[in-house]
Amino acid sequence: MTDHYFTSKPSADKNEKKIEARLKGQQMTFTTDAGVFSRDRVDFGSKVMIEAIDERAFSTGEVLDVGCGYGPVGLSLAKANPALHIDMIDVNERALELAKKNAELNGVSNVSIFLSPIYEQVEKQTYGAVISNPPIRAGKQTVHKIITDAKEHLADNGVLIIVIQKKQGAPSAKKVMEETYGNVTRIGLDKGYWVLQSIKTD
Repeated sequence: MTDHYFTSKPSADKNEKKIEARLKGQQMTFTTDAGVFSRDRVDFGSKVMIEAIDERAFSTGEVLDVGCGYGPVGLSLAKANPALHIDMIDVNERALELAKKNAELNGVSNVSIFLSPIYEQVEKQTYGAVISNPPIRAGKQTVHKIITDAKEHLADNGVLIIVIQKKQGAPSAKKVMEETYGNVTRIGLDKGYWVLQSIKTD
């Protein structure tokens, strides 16, 4: 069995390519590679989430992108909102190298990109938003941990925003968000992808 993108050191031979995408009203270019999530195009779920996000809902200017991959979500948000600072984390070292390269390629400097298996290396507890297109292939336990453990890193009234396909577990993720935060709203829906948002109120 070959490894997948939720691994620190993908074994797939490197084979870089460039892709284009229009995100948050901006034309962006990304270098992608084998062994990273959605290498041939920006994942549809990520696009749905990016367009559904309303930055005015963030309670502080600090944002955490969990499972950033080669960077489409965090970098497009950072480029569209220079006043934000976005920390971008992933477990995949190859994806992080690409994210750093793509930050430079797209002229984005208001980001910090670093290795962290979920929240292990994350120290801040002042994020106005935690956003994630969670790694479904890593299993439900990992996805639910991203949801529940975000709470300790959010500022008061900070938001957790995730995108997940209905058939890949959106209803159960919604239930976990409701149980953890006491509230959940679906802020986006397209082709079976749910964009869910919870607010930290206590």
